[in-house]
Amino acid sequence: MTQNRRYRISEAAELLGVSDDTVRRWIEAGRLTVAKDGSGRQSVDGTELATLARDGALSIVDARSGTVSARNRFPGIVTRVEVDGLVAVVEIQSGGHRVVSLLTAEAVDELGLQPGDRATAVIKATNVIVESR
Repeated sequence: MTQNRRYRISEAAELLGVSDDTVRRWIEAGRLTVAKDGSGRQSVDGTELATLARDGALSIVDARSGTVSARNRFPGIVTRVEVDGLVAVVEIQSGGHRVVSLLTAEAVDELGLQPGDRATAVIKATNVIVESR
């Protein structure tokens, strides 16, 4: 049986899109447990980190959304809106993720989207590629 992957505090913070201090506060509050890794540095269990990430994502509430079948929701802030004729490009920064969407200019106008607005990218795709490092 293989041992669970452990992450240093800085790695955990990067994976969750939060600061090192936030991870430390979660440890102090008991949301994550910490142990020493092989080098004597503090680390958190990968499985525990994944559970926190999943539970945290499920607790994000977007008051404007109703019931949707898609589970891949990325709440964030609109960082760019470019309208060119009938089409538009909207960019949303969600934690460490940048989501870019092409949609109609009419949809952007109806949503009233502009940089600085809160928005949620809802993604439903038939293919997802996963890389591991």
